[in-house]
This record gives sequence, structure tokens and C-alpha cells, in this order.
Amino acid sequence: MTSFPPALRVAIVGAGPAGIYAGNLLATAVAQRPGADVEIDLFESLPAPYGLIRYGVAPDHPRIKGIVNSLHEMLDAFPDAADGSAPRRTIRFIGNVEVGRDIALDELRERYHAVILATGAIRDAALDIPGVDLPGSYGAADFVAWFDGHPDVARTWPLEASSVAVIGNGNVALDVARVLAKHAVDLRTTEVPDNVLEGLESSAVTDVHVFGRRGPAGIKFTPIELRELGEVNDVDIVLYDEDFADVDPAAAPNNQLKVMLRTLNSWRDRPAGTASRRLHLHFWHTPVEITGDGHVEGIRFERTGTGEFREYDVQAVYRAVGYYGTRVVGAPFDEARGVVPNDGGRVDEEAGLYATGWIKRGPVGLIGHTKSDALETITNLVADAEAGLLSAPVAGQGDVLELLDARETAYTTWDGWLALDAHERLLGETHTHARERVKVVPREEQVAVSSQAVSRDGALVR
Repeated sequence: MTSFPPALRVAIVGAGPAGIYAGNLLATAVAQRPGADVEIDLFESLPAPYGLIRYGVAPDHPRIKGIVNSLHEMLDAFPDAADGSAPRRTIRFIGNVEVGRDIALDELRERYHAVILATGAIRDAALDIPGVDLPGSYGAADFVAWFDGHPDVARTWPLEASSVAVIGNGNVALDVARVLAKHAVDLRTTEVPDNVLEGLESSAVTDVHVFGRRGPAGIKFTPIELRELGEVNDVDIVLYDEDFADVDPAAAPNNQLKVMLRTLNSWRDRPAGTASRRLHLHFWHTPVEITGDGHVEGIRFERTGTGEFREYDVQAVYRAVGYYGTRVVGAPFDEARGVVPNDGGRVDEEAGLYATGWIKRGPVGLIGHTKSDALETITNLVADAEAGLLSAPVAGQGDVLELLDARETAYTTWDGWLALDAHERLLGETHTHARERVKVVPREEQVAVSSQAVSRDGALVR
């Protein structure tokens, strides 16, 4: 005999890919159960959805548009009502609401059968070396948030350095290096905000040095990101033969790495360039110290595992050594790993509380991993619902929006996002440089545009 609730209510905290995939998978799983229904509220601390897809990926990645389109379809789809009345969404987007600030986690748990944490990781992981706190030493996550128009970071960024170091050998390091090296004119057709474009146009950068601890065979890029690096206009790629001793692409353990090693080797064969900017790729460099008197003036490395040290004159350092999980107030948290402790998505000793995405497994893996990760969590949640392990919402609490209204919380809705999306696209169409969209940066402006949203039947939403 099934114990599955006839009307399952679930809150998801975080509207990035992890949260949206989890909501879509849950809606699909419940739809396959005769007589069962589900209501999902997707809470996001920012006014707009999509998380790191909107605020954590370089704006010159055209393939990201396909991911956004897919996520949009998952949130925009809802079934037709059987009685012919206005259709009802299975997943309800509630933006500009931070759990732990605007509403407590315990208040959510009182109102839903289950809560799924999908807050991801937006902070930089620590790099414990001397000089890391010098002015001119920056976290890659902060720089990415700036050039992606995150509403909660400064509108300007110091770009006075001519030579900069980027520490890391992953895709974020390549994004940071490419944006630093790229001429602003080549970003005019992207959705980069105007304040960012203005900052990049005044950049003094001529040389960007990317340093990785491992050799070429240990890179963590993907072929697409690496290929894009070699297509940047008026930027020469500089490699160093000593880094490629005993590197044989044919011996690479997988085809992806073989492709990337061949790409790197093809760049080594290029004649010396005459571009106005250079992007240097260094391997076998372990950071030891950032040096300078009151500001970054250089960086010191050990030639990995050799005891040989080298110093480079740079005026800025960008640390792209990974991310650290975003804690939710009131939820268990593993400080060492930066994750919510869990078993297959079930948060340890917290019945009805789940996790998915980077806050569940740590900041590793691509979109495909996020999908399979969400599937595991949802499979376990559905099994717990079937077994009668989920407590029913406390009676008499009312809709969560009533609570937010009583607190005068300026939350945004899906229709609000559609209005903001249309507004940004219109800004792009009418821009001096024709663009697909121009992002609205200030939080207050995003909320104001969203508050003028009109629903599909023409009624004013807020």
C-alpha cells in the first residue's frame, strides 16, 4: 500500500541548473503516479533564475545559450488545467528571497514535505600562501561575477596591471584569462553589461600568464574552452618547450585529452606572433608566494617537485583554484569540504532535507554531472515519500507568499523574469552595438522591472 502524499509540496533552495533539474525531475516522477500531485517552489536569492549559468560563465560562450533555453523550457512549461481554467504551474519561481535572511529554513520545513538545498558554490576556494591578501590579488569568482554583471559586486574593477597571473588549470582559469586578454571591441556583441565593457576598454593588460601545477597531460580544461582560447583576435598564445618534455598525445588516456594535447602542440609550431597582447600558458608551476610591498609586484613558484624556484613580475594575481560551497543558515555544513553532509542527497540525520549539485558533491563536474546528481537525490526523495518518511506540512501555515507579503519582501516571480528578460533583450536591440541582450545589473532595477510583470492572461501580477 502506497504512502505517497496525494499533494506533495517541496521547496528547492537555489534556481541554478541543479535546482531546476531537480524540480523538473521531481515533477516528471510525480506525474507518472496516478492520483498524485506535486507543488514545487523554487527559491532564489537573486531576482533572476539560472545561477552560475547567468552569473558564472563568460559572456562569449555561445553554447551557454542552449543550456539557458533548456532551463527556460523546464520552468516555463506547465500543464493545461483539466477543467479548462487557467493552467497552473507545477514549479513556481520565487526570486530575490534569501533563505536565512528573508525566511528561515525551519519556516520552509514547516510548510513543505521536503526541502532540497541546491545553493551551489559561489565563493573562491582558499589558496594558503604568503601574500595572498595583498591588494591586487583577486579571487576568480569575484572577477567572473563582475564581468557577468552580478548585482551584489562593485560596478568597477581595477585593470591597471599590464602583466597579470592567473593561477589554475581549469575552465574558470581559461575564462578569466581569455576575458583579460581579449580586446573589449570583440565583446561588444555579447550580453556583457555596459559598465564592464567600459572597464575592459580602458584595460592596461598586455600579458596574461596562466600557471598550472601539473603538466600539459594534467590539464582540467575541456576542448571547447581550449579551442576558443586560440581564436581570440590579436592575442598570441605563448607556450614553452620545456613544459612539453616527454608529452606524447598518442599516450593520453582518453580522446578528449588527446585532442587538447594536439591543440597545444599545434600552437607550439606557430611562428612568433606580432599581436598586441599575449597569453602565456605555463605548466609545472606550484605557487609559493605572492610578493610585493603594499601591492602585488610579483609571484614566486616552485617548478613542481624539483626544488627549483622562479619569479615573475606581475602587478595582479587571479586565483582560479576552485569554488567553495554556499552555506544555508540552519542547515548542517562540512566546513572542510564546503558541502552539506549527505548520503545520496539525503542530508545526514535530517529527515525531509536533501541536497543536490555542488553543495551536495563539491564544486566539480559539468552540466551532465548535475543532471545525474539531481536524479539520485530525487530518486531517494520519492522513495522516502513512498515509504511515508516525510512529515506533512504544519496545518494552518498558509501559502509562503502570504508570509513574504506580510514581511514586505520584494520577491520576484516567473512572469517577472519574463518581463526582465524581454526588457534586457529590448536594451540589446536598441543598443549602439546590436546585441542579443544587455543585462540589467542593479538588484533594485531588476526587481523594479520584474514588478511590472503581466501574466499570460493579461492580469497585473504585482
